[in-house]
Amino acid sequence: MADIHIHREHRLGLAKARKVAWAWAEQVEEQFDMECSVLEGESSDTVEFKRSGVQGTLTVAADHFDLNAKLGFLLGAFSKTIEGEIEKNLDALLTKSAAKASVKKTPKKQ
Repeated sequence: MADIHIHREHRLGLAKARKVAWAWAEQVEEQFDMECSVLEGESSDTVEFKRSGVQGTLTVAADHFDLNAKLGFLLGAFSKTIEGEIEKNLDALLTKSAAKASVKKTPKKQ
């Protein structure tokens, strides 16, 4: 079995981080046929995901994400490729969300 560990810091706060995590869960459900469930907490959430050969969790906090996954024997040979794809997807969602948060509305000129 191969293990994947990904940690990402962010400045989104819990409410926006939840939206990113839910978007990620929807994406992996559709793209990789994963089964996801969300366990909401006061200070963090946990997204549990699984399918044949893969099981793991994505912990969502106000300032970071922690993803831990265990790959079965067959998928273990592709662990670096799978890890790279997860990182790419999560980073894209974080970048998109951070860009939205940093956009400031400019006042209209009269």
